[in-house]
Amino acid sequence: MLNGVGGRTIEEAKERLSYAEALDWAEYMRKRGTLHVGMSLEAGFALIAATISNALGGDATAADFMPHLDHPEPSLADVMKTLAGQK
Repeated sequence: MLNGVGGRTIEEAKERLSYAEALDWAEYMRKRGTLHVGMSLEAGFALIAATISNALGGDATAADFMPHLDHPEPSLADVMKTLAGQK
């Protein structure tokens, strides 16, 4: 299935995937995170960047260094706190 290896398309692979296998993959992804290699690399480098930032006195988190991570939209209260200089 991977890039044509094995001669199957994604649709064929989905048809052949059993419910038990789908649950196993969902559990794996819940424990280990995304299967996307780029996102995994981004998370690893973000963790290193946050660790260095914290060692130098910053208060960054790994999410601060992950531009492709889905961040929740800030609320109006969050924006007002930021504008007022509060954390």
